[in-house]
Amino acid sequence: MQRRHKRRQSPEVNLGFQIAPMVDVVFVIMLFFMVLAGAVQVENAHNTKLPGTVTLENNETPLPDEIAIRIEEDGQVYLNEEPLDTPLIKELPDLTNNLMQLKQSSKAVNAVVLVTIYANEQAKYERVIDVLDSLTRAQITNVTFQAGAPE
Repeated sequence: MQRRHKRRQSPEVNLGFQIAPMVDVVFVIMLFFMVLAGAVQVENAHNTKLPGTVTLENNETPLPDEIAIRIEEDGQVYLNEEPLDTPLIKELPDLTNNLMQLKQSSKAVNAVVLVTIYANEQAKYERVIDVLDSLTRAQITNVTFQAGAPE
């Protein structure tokens, strides 16, 4: 009688490091970030100068032209108490034209244009951004925000 010896398979099988599942995970993560990158919105910058201290070199400094822009709750925009455009017009062409004329006239007399924006607490932020876009088109950079109503 001959005994045949069967080799027993060990219950633990060492297959080594499997790279295929790791590559699949990396591709899924990469696909996620590629899709997410397409949904990123680009924001435009508004160059504004905030108020600060200024050293005066001579006493003949021209007085700045101060402009008050008020934004009401319904979206109506006022330039020095004069209503411009309607709340439905997003581009604000009348405001932009008036600001451009003010900028040109102040440049002619070598004056600085200062704009203060008074926004109602209930005014939409989108309308404030519309006003900032108009200021950017008019190349006015000295802008401040004031809380409350103009004095």
